[in-house]
Amino acid sequence: MVLVMCFASEATDARKISYSGGGTLMVKSDSSAKSVYYHYSPSYKFSVGIEAQKDIFRETKGSYLRFNYLLNRKNTDTSQRNLYFLSGVSTENFNDLFYGVEGDWETREFFSGFGYTKTVAASRNISHSYVQIGIAPYVGDYGDFHTWLLLKAKRNSLTEEWQTYPMLKFFKGNVLVEIGYGNQGDWDLHGMYRF
Repeated sequence: MVLVMCFASEATDARKISYSGGGTLMVKSDSSAKSVYYHYSPSYKFSVGIEAQKDIFRETKGSYLRFNYLLNRKNTDTSQRNLYFLSGVSTENFNDLFYGVEGDWETREFFSGFGYTKTVAASRNISHSYVQIGIAPYVGDYGDFHTWLLLKAKRNSLTEEWQTYPMLKFFKGNVLVEIGYGNQGDWDLHGMYRF
């Protein structure tokens, strides 16, 4: 049971670090940015990668060298929690950088997560926060097609307003897809493939 849960947990969230020697390709699009990101994990404790990003708020395009570190992980017979440190620096200007934390806790039936990032740049400083909770409408076995129903709330330091909206998360094997539609008419999309 624990082994099945660990494998299922590996795919249920957009984990910032893969298994040792593994790589991950992610594509994201929401109201603040569009990006393509690849990382490699020399160890289960950290990953290094590169992200091509279009920042909608700052109206900029660029690439970031990224480093993510697993601060804490706790596995039990029925749940898992993770806490990550995230960071990145622009390939064009080392004064353009971001840092933050993300965390999650989940069982096979319930999920909760949060994140905070701060982007520091000459053109504009912006912070982003989110929280989400979810439930699995059914509990599948390892290798099955899995579904999560989520409620996400996010805000940024420019508008200072929270947006709350439903999301769907699907995964099977090495593929994960998240789809949401914000209350301001913005799609929140995320795709991930693990190598």
